[in-house]
Amino acid sequence: MQDLLIRRRTLAPLLAAVLLAACATPPAGTGGSDTQPPIVFVHGNGDTAALWTTTLWRWQSNGWPRERLHAVDFPYPSARSDDTKPQEGRSSADDQMRHLAAEVDQVLAATGAVKVVLMGNSRGGNAIRHYIANGGGSAKVSHAILGGTPNHGVWANPGFQPNSEFNGAGAFLSALNAPKGPNGDEVTPGVKWMTLRSDNNDKFAQPDGVWIGAKGTPTNVSFDGPALKGAENVVLPGRDHREVSYHPEAFAAAYRFVTGRAPTTSSAMHVVPEARVTLSGKVSGYGPGGPTNLPLVGAKLAVYAVDAGTGARRGAALIDQTIAGDGRWGPLQTDSATPLEFVLEAPGQAIAHIYRAPFARSSDIVHLRPERAIADADKDAAALVTFVRPRAYFGLPRDTVQLDGQPAAGIPSGVAGVASSKAKLKVGVGRPVVGEFRSGVISERIVGATWPAKAGHVTVLELHE
Repeated sequence: MQDLLIRRRTLAPLLAAVLLAACATPPAGTGGSDTQPPIVFVHGNGDTAALWTTTLWRWQSNGWPRERLHAVDFPYPSARSDDTKPQEGRSSADDQMRHLAAEVDQVLAATGAVKVVLMGNSRGGNAIRHYIANGGGSAKVSHAILGGTPNHGVWANPGFQPNSEFNGAGAFLSALNAPKGPNGDEVTPGVKWMTLRSDNNDKFAQPDGVWIGAKGTPTNVSFDGPALKGAENVVLPGRDHREVSYHPEAFAAAYRFVTGRAPTTSSAMHVVPEARVTLSGKVSGYGPGGPTNLPLVGAKLAVYAVDAGTGARRGAALIDQTIAGDGRWGPLQTDSATPLEFVLEAPGQAIAHIYRAPFARSSDIVHLRPERAIADADKDAAALVTFVRPRAYFGLPRDTVQLDGQPAAGIPSGVAGVASSKAKLKVGVGRPVVGEFRSGVISERIVGATWPAKAGHVTVLELHE
């Protein structure tokens, strides 16, 4: 199984090209693009389209046309505390639904398709359900796949934030879950539905309120809260709140649901590398309500090729840009064997040196946000290093997480619910620092360099998986 890992491989360009050509052909029996509907991926609360990067790679590696895979980027990705009241920098359920509806119409117009497939993580599933039930989506959607969506709430208590989009006892979810049809289904008829959930490792489907700051208080939500009557409900044992959307197992389940067969590559773990890779994306920042996906105009970005063993730069910057009004950076031409350092600088924020393992395939959703300014409590450090897993959480003892040769700090045992670990180094500026991650058959190693915290620099080691 080790040869099936997505961990970046050093392949001869000719072999990579052969593999790509072999997998660029639509899977047997699909009939090409006519029977490969466009898929629109919908991210969760506070997130960006970038979280779908490896998922898109897997669909592409199984013959899905690149132009039929589209990831939404909500301008204000965070939910309001009270969905009925305006809150600066945050979005209502209706805001998300309208934005998704517009995106679907654009994709249908661009592809000429009659219907799309929708796949959402967490809050993204709320937008999908709302759009299908109340925004005309039932006529434009063939399949809806909900990964970790809190369909019965993160909590269900009419006395606690009663108008929250995440309250299972609130008006929003109560209306969506109202019985429909002769069987009392909770899903809107006319669409094929699937939910993906954990067995007991989803931080937002827990009977105790520890992950919402209310330890010891019942949430009135069970482990099967994401399941829906009338849907095909699939359990991915051991997977966490994000993995039930972004893990290779989630891709395999979604692929089977849409096509009726298993993925065509030797394993859902496998991403077919491209010999030449083109990267681009958006730089966004923060607003009064938290993170946004709006352009961060004036930010500066430089990208370097780095040595896989030391994190040292290999030559001058590949690109060096000031972000303009559209927020876009790139394009950058590279290959699937070269690790990269992204240096992102914005006023009032730390200067982030973001190290990534080689990108196996091209992507136009390499979205970036700056790191927050260094906290007062950390200003005595020589260097600060953060190890992050955006598409999932770290979980102990399920995972092995090492940072700078030591077990990564700040990761509790039990339910996986922490996506980053920070090391505060007292000495050693300008040296290599290593983040290593293993979870089942997934393994990834990133090497970066440490930078002086006193000058406002931080090192970020960011996992693909």
